[in-house]
Amino acid sequence: MERTELLVVGCGPAGGIAAREAAAGGIECVVLEKDTVVGAKRVCAAGLRPGFCEQFDVPRSIVHCNPAWLALYDDATGCHKFEVGPAHTTTREELDGTIADLARNAGAQVRCRALFRTIAIERDRSIVEYADGNSGARRQIAARSVFFANGSTARFDADGPFAFRSWADGMLTCYQHRVYPERAAAATAYETLELHYYRTAEGRQVVGWMFPKRDHLAVGLGVVGKIEGARLRGELRDFAERIAARLYPNVPCAIKEEGHLLYGGLPRPVIAHNGVMVGGTAAGLVDATNGEGIYEAAASGRFAAEACRKFRNSATRAAAEYARAVQSKFYPRLKRRVALMHFLERKPRRFGALFEQLASTPYLRTLLEREDDRLSFAQRGYLVGQALRFAVRAI
Repeated sequence: MERTELLVVGCGPAGGIAAREAAAGGIECVVLEKDTVVGAKRVCAAGLRPGFCEQFDVPRSIVHCNPAWLALYDDATGCHKFEVGPAHTTTREELDGTIADLARNAGAQVRCRALFRTIAIERDRSIVEYADGNSGARRQIAARSVFFANGSTARFDADGPFAFRSWADGMLTCYQHRVYPERAAAATAYETLELHYYRTAEGRQVVGWMFPKRDHLAVGLGVVGKIEGARLRGELRDFAERIAARLYPNVPCAIKEEGHLLYGGLPRPVIAHNGVMVGGTAAGLVDATNGEGIYEAAASGRFAAEACRKFRNSATRAAAEYARAVQSKFYPRLKRRVALMHFLERKPRRFGALFEQLASTPYLRTLLEREDDRLSFAQRGYLVGQALRFAVRAI
């Protein structure tokens, strides 16, 4: 049976960073990626935080645009626009593909058309079976540690350690147009990230987006829960027409359509067991208010690699260290964001109250961009005060 120290399932930002940094640290690593081309089937607005490339040692050549503005739209009060970053945009093909190349260069084996099937724990190792799409054979590989980074469609046994009954509650049905206009859109389109929060005619919550890219605009939306295909396409068509009327009216466009399931709920309660770890979107590390998850995914991959290096001879201790690091850094904030989103959705006018407060309070925006472990006691107190201020206005 083939053996490796670390087996990674999925080659998105979480899996790719884990593989690269583990391999760079001398750990033998194999990555199983189900798609033929890494990143080719990811439906994602692909926005990156300021400084992402430097923090994770990714070349800036993947960046398409550097929008300096964020525009938040709600049904009642319209647009609330303010400066950010600047942030960066890219595509998942370039982001994931570049990270996969970096992992290969570091010594990791990235195997495409390799579909994970089962896992079994035997004493101090995990036996993973996968379907090799290149040969048509079922193969097995024994690994000291396993890192699941296979996105929102990850499936775990209903009675296993990673089971999470509320997972379906956080699923979003997403649909996106890549719009290739024959002429450039309005200049503001390439300087601004747009997020739209509204309800469908039947009362379902929608988060829409317009993110500029080098040669196209990503215009898409996510609807909470499952929705019939024709209605989803109609909802996106209406939304895209509103974007077009404002940013590229009467400009002929080529359009590529793509759809997928994304996640926007609570993080998974258990993300480590024995020598097995779960990261990225598969762990629910997604900000429910805006869908951001690339940074959290990449950070979880880094934590997995660090834990495997620190406890190289004990997969169980490595997994426990990984869970402690991820949960302490991300869980409090992500849980608060889910609670906030639920609070806003109960009365949609609350979106406008929040957006007005964000637009008029630059210091609040600055603190919200920081991780909890980078906030002083005084700054935490300021955020509590701002939260009370918003609660009074919203209620």
